[in-house]
Amino acid sequence: MRFLFALFFLLATATQAGDIGTPSNMPKPVKASAHTYYVQGLAGAASSANQGFMSNAGFVVTPEGVVVFDALGTPVLAEGLIRAIRKLTSQPIKRVIVSHYHADHIYGLQAFKAIGAEIWAQRGGQEYLASEEAQLRMQQRREDLFPWVDEKTRLLPADRWLSGDESFELGGLHFSLHHVGPAHSGEDMVMLVKEDGVLFTGDLVFKGRVPFVGDADSAAWLEALERLAALKPAYLIPGHGAAAPDAAATLQFTRQYLQYLRQTMGKAVENFVPFEEAYARTSWKKYEKMPAFHEANRANAYNTYLLMEKESIAPAK
Repeated sequence: MRFLFALFFLLATATQAGDIGTPSNMPKPVKASAHTYYVQGLAGAASSANQGFMSNAGFVVTPEGVVVFDALGTPVLAEGLIRAIRKLTSQPIKRVIVSHYHADHIYGLQAFKAIGAEIWAQRGGQEYLASEEAQLRMQQRREDLFPWVDEKTRLLPADRWLSGDESFELGGLHFSLHHVGPAHSGEDMVMLVKEDGVLFTGDLVFKGRVPFVGDADSAAWLEALERLAALKPAYLIPGHGAAAPDAAATLQFTRQYLQYLRQTMGKAVENFVPFEEAYARTSWKKYEKMPAFHEANRANAYNTYLLMEKESIAPAK
């Protein structure tokens, strides 16, 4: 049955994509500033239908090479991004900066590694790679995103693990890497391109869809957003959704969503209201028609409820 499904799927997509190595929904890179570009993933959750393309990635072209930020969610998407970069510049792709080790940002790393790019990430990613969660996620993706993720897709470690903030220069441009996790993940890292004033945020910022909170520490996440605001970027490229010149307004959406979760679930915990009742009572009108609401919101609320329980019994500092 799996073989027949694969054959049917490949035949169905052949007229769109030409072959499995050319995703049909990969858009052209958008130029955000003098040196920076990004591709915007689709708004929904990852699926075989959207070929796993639901997160953003970006790159910076310098006279001495290209720096990429995140690697997309499948090897074929990453290969498509590499081809798009090569249409814009003949400079080699020198480095890939990983915002965090979640599947939709790292499964394309093997394509960049194959062309000699160096991978940089925060040290916390090592814990994820060694976890059972990483293996279970890969298994799930191989089933849900087949054939875009398959037995040939593999998890790659960084070539250089960072333990804090880092700065470097390439081709006259100055890059500032800031470790702001744990927040959305344990190893969240953002990249500021100083000459362009462009900040790549990874999944600390969502726009136009319900964020994925999972088991994140939302209190620390809110603090991380304040650190991003203090960088005062001229242009912000989120992990999901369109880039924006109004960084403050873009940060506000994710901030307000996290605050609403904490307020509503925190009040329920304080009043000993069971989660199911609390969730049913809460008004989600502001978010219920947004992409990824049905896939993410309930889990976000439940994990926030558990977090607020934990915070309620934590000893005072």
